[in-house]
Amino acid sequence: MKRKWTDKKVLILGLSKSGVAAAKYLSGKGADCFITESKPLQNKDIELVKELEKEGIRIETGGHSDEFIDDSYIAITSPGIPPKSEIFSRLKEKNITVIGEVELAYLEANAPFIAITGTNGKTTTTYLTSHILNSEFNASVCGNIGIPPTSLLDKKLDYFVCEVSSFQLETAPTFRPQIACFLTFTPDHIDWHGSIEKYFEAKISLFKKEKQPLYAIFSGADEKIFEFSRHYTGEYFVYAKELERNCCYIKNDAICFKRDKEEEIIKLSEIPLVGEHNWQNTMCAIIIAKLTGISNENIKESIMSFKPVEHRIEYVANINGKSFYNDSKATNPEASFVAVKSFNGKNLTLIAGGRDKNTDLTEFCTEYINKYVSTVILIGEATQRFKENMEKNGFNNIILANSLQEAVDISLTLNTQVILLSPACASYDMFNSYEHRGEVFKDYVKSKI
Repeated sequence: MKRKWTDKKVLILGLSKSGVAAAKYLSGKGADCFITESKPLQNKDIELVKELEKEGIRIETGGHSDEFIDDSYIAITSPGIPPKSEIFSRLKEKNITVIGEVELAYLEANAPFIAITGTNGKTTTTYLTSHILNSEFNASVCGNIGIPPTSLLDKKLDYFVCEVSSFQLETAPTFRPQIACFLTFTPDHIDWHGSIEKYFEAKISLFKKEKQPLYAIFSGADEKIFEFSRHYTGEYFVYAKELERNCCYIKNDAICFKRDKEEEIIKLSEIPLVGEHNWQNTMCAIIIAKLTGISNENIKESIMSFKPVEHRIEYVANINGKSFYNDSKATNPEASFVAVKSFNGKNLTLIAGGRDKNTDLTEFCTEYINKYVSTVILIGEATQRFKENMEKNGFNNIILANSLQEAVDISLTLNTQVILLSPACASYDMFNSYEHRGEVFKDYVKSKI
């Protein structure tokens, strides 16, 4: 239910995209908005701060003052601020309710949400789902992909297709989407949540009995998620596994959907996305499309016309018979597993490394590097640990490079079919973001054509 915001003091935590979007929306509804940012003012934010202050939004940086906190009606938090932070403790002491920007958008929205969560695969599934739905509806991607849903509240939408992270779910106590999907689960963000169990609890909060979605969608390829689905009490669908009903699966080299009867939707050879994991993403999107009433013809045509999302096994160029792919979004070993496996049967050179997340590399080395990769070129801070783990597990065809550009140059001298940038690491040792890393890679590869 929408609230009346006129003259209410609202505290916004963080000068992030989601915080700014929430402040602009609420200020437009008559609220007195106060943005408090713990970091000192950055040069890149000076013009933004001036713009917001012209709209009557007050801003402080470099700390959280009592003046801004006291007497707040509610606080809206950015997903990057962990609940164990000092500001959360101070707000709790003052009995100020804290919700996330996704929760705010849900409470204010006039259209239903489709929520997509999981450790990996969220962004591709979110974009593909929106692309299919837009064949018959007006749907917009939003959420963890960098488009705050509050920035879309004044648009006429039929659906919000929202990628939701575990961070966002922690601060969304009543968020109840029409359709909720759980794609994959592997260890990640343990430092933020405190344990893998709490990370899983954050994900499954989407499916709690008191706020079950109209339909839930679960991966049948992920054992932990599938096991959870077997105890789920609401109506649900499973993909990547054939059941008696309510499922989507591969049969005779095609994706089939079954509710009351089996329907073939699309041949695997007609799907432009590379890899088995992307077939799974496609199956999830097909279930959503069927539940919203999209025709089989429009589903198929939309899948065939879909362009892969940037930095996710994105084809870049072919140089002298060598195909380059940009998978810079793979910031953990589990994401790189998926990319590497997509090129099974190809002579593959992997460019990996960056800022180490210190995750266990045993499976990465034994199950994927040894089985699917011919040569590894390592860059960045993680080089030594990755090299030691690979050698310890029997893989020795390793080349060290001082930069991403040097790695590309080296790869061009090798006898290889595919050169894949899939770092299995964060980007912040050498780049501003995984997007920046991917752009540098693509630009340099194209300069070699």
